Amino acid sequence: MDNESANNQEQLTDRFANWNDNNIEAKEREDQFTTTSIDDIPRIRTPIDIDEENYLENIGFPGEYPFTRGVQPTMYRGRLWSMRQYSGFGTPEETNKKFRYLLSQGQTGLSVAFDLPTQLGYDSDASESTGEVGKVGVAIDSLRDMEVAFDGIPWDKVSTSMTINAPAAVLVAMYVAVGEKQGLNPNQLTGTAQNDILKEYVARGTYIFPPEPSLRLASDLVAYCADKMPRFNSISISGYHLRDAGSTAAQEIAYTFANAIAYGESFTKRGVDPDVWGQRVSWIFNTHNNFLEEIAKFRALRRMWARIMKERFGAENPRALMLRTHSQTGGSTLTAQQPLNNIVRAAYQGLAAVLGGVQSLALSCFDEALSLPTDEAQRIALRTQQIIAHETGIPDAVDPLAGSYYVEWLTDQLEEKALTYMEEIEQLGGAVAAIESGVIQREIAKASYASQLAVEEGRDLVVGVNSFKDGNEDPSPSIFRVNRDSVDRQKKSLAKVRKERDNGEVEKSLAELRSKALGTDDLMSPILYAVRSYATVGEICDALRSQFGSYSPPVEI
Repeated sequence: MDNESANNQEQLTDRFANWNDNNIEAKEREDQFTTTSIDDIPRIRTPIDIDEENYLENIGFPGEYPFTRGVQPTMYRGRLWSMRQYSGFGTPEETNKKFRYLLSQGQTGLSVAFDLPTQLGYDSDASESTGEVGKVGVAIDSLRDMEVAFDGIPWDKVSTSMTINAPAAVLVAMYVAVGEKQGLNPNQLTGTAQNDILKEYVARGTYIFPPEPSLRLASDLVAYCADKMPRFNSISISGYHLRDAGSTAAQEIAYTFANAIAYGESFTKRGVDPDVWGQRVSWIFNTHNNFLEEIAKFRALRRMWARIMKERFGAENPRALMLRTHSQTGGSTLTAQQPLNNIVRAAYQGLAAVLGGVQSLALSCFDEALSLPTDEAQRIALRTQQIIAHETGIPDAVDPLAGSYYVEWLTDQLEEKALTYMEEIEQLGGAVAAIESGVIQREIAKASYASQLAVEEGRDLVVGVNSFKDGNEDPSPSIFRVNRDSVDRQKKSLAKVRKERDNGEVEKSLAELRSKALGTDDLMSPILYAVRSYATVGEICDALRSQFGSYSPPVEI
């Protein structure tokens, strides 16, 4: 810093101190202002709080390391984000109709929800599936169902994201097999599989196997895609579910990156170069209520991940250093009371995601606190994205809030707090050890409890819930319900598949899978064999259960 700059800095510091002293008793509507991660928000931030000397190191330019300002030099001036809506329900036939409808309304990518039995590796006719078939997503029992769900959907033109974790390798194998039937090679397929099993032990609970064999499956899928499907994102590491489980913004960053480091070490050990797997890692993060904190969070995420990839994993390819992320607006922020208010919540959360520089976006629908979304709710959510894209002018500027003293300070604060959490996880032996001991689960539970207590005590206001109630908080009458006749149709379809397939070939494929699971061999090849023979999701997962066992969480969390 030269003498003139030093003098200006000193003068600004003195003026700020005088301003603060003169206004120390100025009226404020609360004793203390906070975010989920910041205990005390100062009144104002000034250039004093910005490390201008290290601008290039900490902020830089869009499309350049450390990517704080975005992963592309022109961002939305060059291409708008992918507009998706999370969808899938009932039978594959019903879901296919929904996909076609959404694409006809201008949606630019598909995001598939699977029902709980599919996520947990059970077939629709299993006793464990009772009451859940097709309820929160589409039921996929075999390759036949995947063929029907995507009938007429051109996979060489439409990217598909699949929210599937424990059996991700099985569903991606089906994706490959359907692509083959459309005349496409695996290297032509685009899309994403979530394949983030570690967060399931922390936040969602749709795990099947213990952490170590689950990590092996995830790594085998990543290795397969690195070799055969270079355009496919073989893992989408999720902070979204950690946030919806109750974490703070800083915890969302820290615990997601702790999981990512565990994956990265596993992928590298598996023989996949960080410059290769780094290019096909995608992400999903939550966009929550605090508008400016969420914008700062996405900026901090990009900077931190670029440094992790460069300094910890030694990646050199710029694309391997980029954090490319999808975001969905906060499901846990939706209220059953006055549900139309959720349209507003989703709109400003979506705006925060765009100002934060995401690559893909889905808005939670206003009625999702009550049921699966109706067509009307999904259309409003999609139209909201289209209004942000085409009417606000915000996509015309790259990282327009850069240089805001408060946003830059908040970006630094979130990074600092997240690094503290990450160091604690490192001292425990990494994410897997922290999960197995229940540490991450406990920390998120504590944050969730504190947040709920603040609402119940009236310290945090939620419109229509603990404030601004009008006596008419009944849910909207237009609630979507899955037709329960769909369950019978799905079971009959499954019975038909079992009758028509070559069951000798199925048993041969499952025997090979069981044998390979005992050792350290790659599991994608036998899984593909089983899928192509029309073995079911349940049969394949049972074969793996017989070798890996099932996971039970710590008794006390």
